[in-house]
Amino acid sequence: MPCICDHRQGGLVGEGMLPPGQRLVKGWPVSHYGPVPRFRPERWTLRVFGATASGQPHAWTFDEVVALPGVTIVADLHCASGTSTIGHEFYGVPAAALLDLAPPAPDVTHVMAWAEYGYSANLRLSDVTADTTLMATHHDGEPLTAEHGAPLRLVVPHLYGYKGPKWLRGIEYMTRDRRGFWEERGYHNTADPWTGKRHSYEEDDAP
Repeated sequence: MPCICDHRQGGLVGEGMLPPGQRLVKGWPVSHYGPVPRFRPERWTLRVFGATASGQPHAWTFDEVVALPGVTIVADLHCASGTSTIGHEFYGVPAAALLDLAPPAPDVTHVMAWAEYGYSANLRLSDVTADTTLMATHHDGEPLTAEHGAPLRLVVPHLYGYKGPKWLRGIEYMTRDRRGFWEERGYHNTADPWTGKRHSYEEDDAP
């Protein structure tokens, strides 16, 4: 049986405990940049590349990904625009499973999560190995819809939503940090909602 873990931070989110500057909204608003891609199973692969321990890239079909052991988590989601939604139940494969299947080189510190149309989000390696981080295929017991990231969405609930790309297609191991799509456009590189910092000028090392 897959485990069900509640990873909501703050403990009393449903009673008003939200990160600084966030407001609670109902439902699950659709938000993304660009068009919704069409899923073509025969062409789809999930790749792990970059600084792998073996020096070689790895790839899995969708059927191979969903055959991996899965878990269910309950988590809240926080958008850098200021909205939060609570109590999402996600099912999928822990992102840390990729590190077991395709180990990173010893000097890897960050990853770049790549999605359809070249969207990217940089993450610390510790963000990927967190037990809250999931490659989700289902939401509230139903397969993800295309608008919400089907067939595979990276869920990183302890960070702002732009760190969890819809339509995940690859993980690049990196030996030094490099900014992703929104990070290059002025959003905070770490994206921790509990600090209330959303923009790059708020970073500790900002000029």
